[in-house]
Amino acid sequence: MEIDKAVKECDDRRLKTKYANAIYVIQRALALYSVEEVAFSFNGGKDSTVLLHLLRAGHYLSEANQRSPNGNLKGFPFRTIYFESSSAFSEINSFTHGIATTYALQMEVIHTDFKSGLEDLIKSKSIRAIFLGVRIGDPTAVGQEQFSPSSPGWPPFMRVNPILDWSYRDVWAFLLISKVPYCCLYDQGYTSIGSIHDTVPNALLRSGDSASSEEKFRPAYMLSDGRLERAGRVKKHSSSAHGVSPSSDGMYKLDFNNGSVLTTSIIAVGDEILSGIVEDHLGPILCRKLHSIGWLVSKSVAVRNNVDSVAEEVEQMKSANDIVFICGGVGPLHSDVTLAGIAKSFGVRLAPDEEFEEYLWQLIGNQSKGDRNEMALLPEGITELLHHDKLPVPLVCFRKLPLRELS
Repeated sequence: MEIDKAVKECDDRRLKTKYANAIYVIQRALALYSVEEVAFSFNGGKDSTVLLHLLRAGHYLSEANQRSPNGNLKGFPFRTIYFESSSAFSEINSFTHGIATTYALQMEVIHTDFKSGLEDLIKSKSIRAIFLGVRIGDPTAVGQEQFSPSSPGWPPFMRVNPILDWSYRDVWAFLLISKVPYCCLYDQGYTSIGSIHDTVPNALLRSGDSASSEEKFRPAYMLSDGRLERAGRVKKHSSSAHGVSPSSDGMYKLDFNNGSVLTTSIIAVGDEILSGIVEDHLGPILCRKLHSIGWLVSKSVAVRNNVDSVAEEVEQMKSANDIVFICGGVGPLHSDVTLAGIAKSFGVRLAPDEEFEEYLWQLIGNQSKGDRNEMALLPEGITELLHHDKLPVPLVCFRKLPLRELS
């Protein structure tokens, strides 16, 4: 099959690994459930387009050994569900219906909300598992594994997430290497597509051609930093009251001049500080800076390199302050437990962030003696990188984020 052949013949070792793992998840699902018991949720976005072709390849590989020498493998066998919305882009609707025709999808168009549509589908069609194009970093991916039962209060089914560990880069590498069609909006600068009410082209892809009065944007696959995939979403949570505001390039910057009086606390993590071996220089500097801009520092403490100690201090401070600054205990050593403590305080897990791992590689390269993969484990669903022109590296911000529509 052309998909399997294209990936296996390419030079992208990382994509080959991601592809092999995704195919394994698909084949494992097909061993657990019959074709009649599974469905595929397709929304016309780049992630579900990748999953469509992975399912084609996975089905092909699963059935290849069972065909007769002169037999032909039948078309796409999985029931496909598409939740059509009046607020969807017309290009998304056209692409979705066109793909259904091209690949002979057994597509059911559902006009109700997602939860009601699933309830009806599961009851009427005896569906037990649904393939989803969810990736780590998506708000709805919090707490999910490659096989995850549906959440309490939802109809019972198994969520199967073959591309859960794929990055933005992996998605586009697959689409371009496989030479499969994707929605034309991605060639117009859209990098993450929601509804017509909350999605615009990504400003980071704006073309530098000043001769034309019409704005032009480069294709989505030219976005160099996948962490900024959602910079084209208009509806962003308000954070200016907490000293953080979005800049014109879609990145978040610290705002030290918003005129509000904020209450802050500072946590320094490190046994070496408590033992007197190392002096905490950053805490006093931070206190002076915060005082100079009118912020109130209510508390500054040092805690041990212990997950529970960090979690308990964060839990106490986060409800009593506008912002809590934490320094120390972040690195490749087993004693660096700050991120694990923060994750425990928020009740989330640490999950790999591949874009952040790439960033670490560019930042420290071969200077790291530890495991960069461990350093790139961040609290899932609550993490953002905050940039400022006077900071050589971004701050990592943690807070509960509202769920936002995904593609």
